[in-house]
Amino acid sequence: MAGYIFNLNSVRSLEQYIENGIYATKLSAPKNGRWLVHHEGTFADYATMKPGDNIYFFIQRNIYGIGRLVEVAGDCKFLNFPQASQPAVFDYEDTQPHLLWDEGPESVNQRWLCLFQPSPYFFKNGIDMDDVLASNPGCFRMLRAFWKLSFIKIDDDENQALIDAIVRRNQHLLAHPGEGVYQSNYQAVHNNLAARLVPQYRLHSRDILAGCARDTYIAHEMAIEAGLLEQLVAGEPETVQLFGEWDYLSHQVVASPFKPIDYMDKMDVFGYSYVRGFSRTKSKYLVAELKKDSANIDDVNQLMKYVDWVKDEYSFGDYSMIKAFLLAYDFPAGVIECARQEGERKYIIGRRPARSATWSDLRLIRYAFNPVAGRLEFREV
Repeated sequence: MAGYIFNLNSVRSLEQYIENGIYATKLSAPKNGRWLVHHEGTFADYATMKPGDNIYFFIQRNIYGIGRLVEVAGDCKFLNFPQASQPAVFDYEDTQPHLLWDEGPESVNQRWLCLFQPSPYFFKNGIDMDDVLASNPGCFRMLRAFWKLSFIKIDDDENQALIDAIVRRNQHLLAHPGEGVYQSNYQAVHNNLAARLVPQYRLHSRDILAGCARDTYIAHEMAIEAGLLEQLVAGEPETVQLFGEWDYLSHQVVASPFKPIDYMDKMDVFGYSYVRGFSRTKSKYLVAELKKDSANIDDVNQLMKYVDWVKDEYSFGDYSMIKAFLLAYDFPAGVIECARQEGERKYIIGRRPARSATWSDLRLIRYAFNPVAGRLEFREV
């Protein structure tokens, strides 16, 4: 399972969220009737949440866990109030009767929330970030890049390494937790919420996309990431038919050796699927580069750089495990020809016998926003 690490500023907030089994990110207000990139990125992270994913809290260098997202009324993430995804400024008094989670006037900007339970406990003994990173250095990628973000998503290998570190530190509490764990009343809170979770509270990327749409064109690449991810997770048939089914999906995933965060390369969309029936054996990897405008030759080269990174870091030399997509509003003829010429790799697979193979699984996809349906539509070039 994936994991999410939420950044908090106080132990009081930690206790409040654990007690209720609810977490809602505190956002800045939209500006001039528009979502900003970091708003859209936060929505994209919520869109990929699935029941069973683990959650943790980060406060002043220490990580507290372990929790698990749970399904209530068909999902684990919701709007905090109807129309919450619209880039509007809402009045607290008018909105309060409709809030699922209310921390006061600032809750009108807690637009999205998720529901969780301890799994098995949230231990009061947090573990220092340095101790976590030192516990299994080869597994931690995204945690090393946790900088100026409300939360991050980690894959199942990194998630398991974090669980290992926390459980080893607190194993003496597993049989007799006592005062060493935070108490939670999540069951009663979730039961009370269940009757209120009508369709108007369901997450959908419609308002995120419409907020920066110019007819069929989307002005923010982060909004395109959010829309694509939401449609894939929701199983939108035409999107899944083109891009495939993926057990893990994320965005802005580190794709370069460690260096100052602002200079790191990041894959726009990354994912993987498992061999059917084997929940830890990865079968395929998804790499996607997204462009809101027309693609250019540099975009092809950048995507191929990510393909090579995934080959080295994830599939260990086997290009056949990788499916790559370049998504843009349009593709000039020169870019299409460049993709045909540069979008392949010759490699050797196997040992005894070794055999040569050619990878050419790069697909060019045009996007367009359908304002009536409120979703992205895709067409292969």
